[in-house]
Amino acid sequence: MRNASALSRFVAMMIATGVVLGGCGQTSYSPAPDAGSSDAGSSDAGSSDAGSSEAGAVGTPLSGGGAGAAVGAGVPVAAGSAAKTRIGSTIDPAALPSGSTYRNPANGRNEIIVKDTSNVAVLIGDSQSEPSYGWPRQGLAAAGYKVFFCGRGGTGFVASNGRTGNYIDALQRGDWKLPYGTPPLVVIEGGGNDAARGASDAQIVSNAERLIASIQQRYPAARILMVGTLGRGAHYGGGRRSEVDALLGRVADQHGLPFVSAGDWLTRYNLTGSMADRVHLNRQGHAALGAVFGQRLQSLGFDYADPAMLAGLSH
Repeated sequence: MRNASALSRFVAMMIATGVVLGGCGQTSYSPAPDAGSSDAGSSDAGSSDAGSSEAGAVGTPLSGGGAGAAVGAGVPVAAGSAAKTRIGSTIDPAALPSGSTYRNPANGRNEIIVKDTSNVAVLIGDSQSEPSYGWPRQGLAAAGYKVFFCGRGGTGFVASNGRTGNYIDALQRGDWKLPYGTPPLVVIEGGGNDAARGASDAQIVSNAERLIASIQQRYPAARILMVGTLGRGAHYGGGRRSEVDALLGRVADQHGLPFVSAGDWLTRYNLTGSMADRVHLNRQGHAALGAVFGQRLQSLGFDYADPAMLAGLSH
């Protein structure tokens, strides 16, 4: 197995790694599992927080996005229904408890109070990211971030699961709420459900671009990283998942965003034997890919460094 020595140094640590923040307006920071699909099965039958099947709910239609394209500065396009009224200037968001919902007067959206966003990574994703032990969360934790998760199993750039919309529609409708403040990193992961449920290239590109524009508008100072579609690779039966992974890479490149391709990771890292079902890893597989993702974040310069610590080293 390639990179075996690097993986072995991280797997034990990754198994024990937890997630500090939940997100998306939930009072509990444990992700609630969605109903599974007859196509993909459950993420991990041995866990109550395993997330949902990545194929989405049976019979749920794809959504091409009806909330309108993200437009110029000042237009409320991210995270929540447009507000008819706003919280007045007498309300200090810093005085609200963590997890509170706050109507941000700057954009008229409901957002979640997070007391310290200095090392928060907002993770938008599907059932690969939803479990507390999901490999994207573990990689971000290994790189020094607290994770604020916005997503659900069965969703994607175009795919919805019947309980919530696709990524951009869910944010615009307020199904998921972004954190108030200025997190340094936003990670967008997914594409598996779009591949499984027949979303076209044009639909995926359109909604991905709407999502990117919305996030850039809401968090202009944040770095955005796109993570592709976990799969077996084009030469090992990856099929549409490999195609969507490559497509998302082109979208990221066109927008000048860094991209981590996961389209061949199952075969590249010999993890086809660590599957809970056809598309989801078991806990050991998540830990292994969490190590891989953490290393990839570090190689791209995305590992978190405490500004105060760096300031101290400079003197």
